[in-house]
Amino acid sequence: MIVVNNNQPAFSIWTNLSSNMSSLKKSMGHLSTGVKNVVDDPSGVGISERLRSQARNTAMAISNVDNAISFTQTADSWLQKINDIMGRMSELSISAADDTKNSQDKANIQLEFSKMQDEIARITSKSTAAAKYNGLYLFRGGNGVAVTTGDSRQEGSITVQVGFDGNQTLSIDLKDLQITNTAAVGTVTTYTYDSSHAVTGSSRTAVQWGSIIDSSKLSSTSTNAIGKIATAIDHIADARASIGSQQSRLEQTRSGLLAYEDNVRAAESKIRDIDVARESADFAKFQILSQVGNAMLAQANQLPSQALQLIG
Repeated sequence: MIVVNNNQPAFSIWTNLSSNMSSLKKSMGHLSTGVKNVVDDPSGVGISERLRSQARNTAMAISNVDNAISFTQTADSWLQKINDIMGRMSELSISAADDTKNSQDKANIQLEFSKMQDEIARITSKSTAAAKYNGLYLFRGGNGVAVTTGDSRQEGSITVQVGFDGNQTLSIDLKDLQITNTAAVGTVTTYTYDSSHAVTGSSRTAVQWGSIIDSSKLSSTSTNAIGKIATAIDHIADARASIGSQQSRLEQTRSGLLAYEDNVRAAESKIRDIDVARESADFAKFQILSQVGNAMLAQANQLPSQALQLIG
């Protein structure tokens, strides 16, 4: 049957062509963005957006942990310097316990000894303390934040957000190594002996940290200076062990966060990212079908003209 008003073949071809063109545009959109849109997979896009948020939050948590690791590394570097200084103080106290040296020799030893004490105090104490990280005091205790009035700092500890959810935090404890700290860091035991060198008695003296680095309370020739300094060195060693264990924990946390972020991004990619190879094949298919459809539509539009041959 030959008709003029309704060209059914052309309409059918046009419908297929429109569908192919729509698919071609969608494929071009996929290739240009590399991801599916919400129309393609509504529920999958919702899941992927949540996973994306978790991945971004985890990346920021890793940044926080990196900062905290740098913080502990800085603190450990200063503790190493304090340990070196105290080692020198121990040497000087041993050198001073030598009566073959004259008074001028011991005065020179004491001069260096007191300067070592002053240097530790300069590193750890007061608002001018040298040991800082990003404005935070490292060895004044609390959270390292200076108060607005007075030469002090806020109480508490440093809290680091190390996860993508709330309350996923770790705390970093800071040691108080100021000259004003009167806390006992250990004891020194003194023994008494009789003429046959048998022990007749002993006494234990508490060693306060502040007294070790205060030149008005301890000199190179003070009673039990060697033992007191040894106790203080042990205290610094404990402080380094504490900060080192905290750094080790942070590094383990960082390793776990990196693995988690990698897995989350992989899961999100499987849901949201397109398969470029497959999409390229679909694009080529729809491109060919569209070109063929255009050609066939041109041919179909010529069909009604056959009616003119019948009416001659």
